[in-house]
Amino acid sequence: MRIYSTATITVAVLATLLCASSAFARDHSALNGTWTLVPAKSDFAGQPVVQTGTVTISDRQGIIIVSRSFVYEGATETFFYKDITDAENNATIHTGKEIKSKTRWDHDVLKVTTTHSGAITLESYTLAADGTMMVNVIRPDHKPITLVFQRKESN
Repeated sequence: MRIYSTATITVAVLATLLCASSAFARDHSALNGTWTLVPAKSDFAGQPVVQTGTVTISDRQGIIIVSRSFVYEGATETFFYKDITDAENNATIHTGKEIKSKTRWDHDVLKVTTTHSGAITLESYTLAADGTMMVNVIRPDHKPITLVFQRKESN
């Protein structure tokens, strides 16, 4: 009787672990795709407002690719920002001498940490209950901002 109980408990524990690990994998792939910025729902904390922006995320077999493209319109000129980060989960990428980027999953939050000339920027990507993607950005000497994205419709 005792062997049967131990076997039953072991199977139950293994089944729970298997389900939990597949649930985490499902959460990670939920951010895959192209996302379009919704400026009206975003909080720029007094910083210049991004007019348009997209983020594309791809997490396949442990390789995470985050591609960002933003347009800022100022009083006298327009600024474009485009960046791609790709790495194995928790690996560090060096771009030039002064830029280092690390992409990793912290449970269901995708975190991108970028160090540029000693200044660290942290981006946290999460899926909200309404299906939008929230991106919290913390940069030195700036107030934190929250960007809201909606999934881009497929054509």
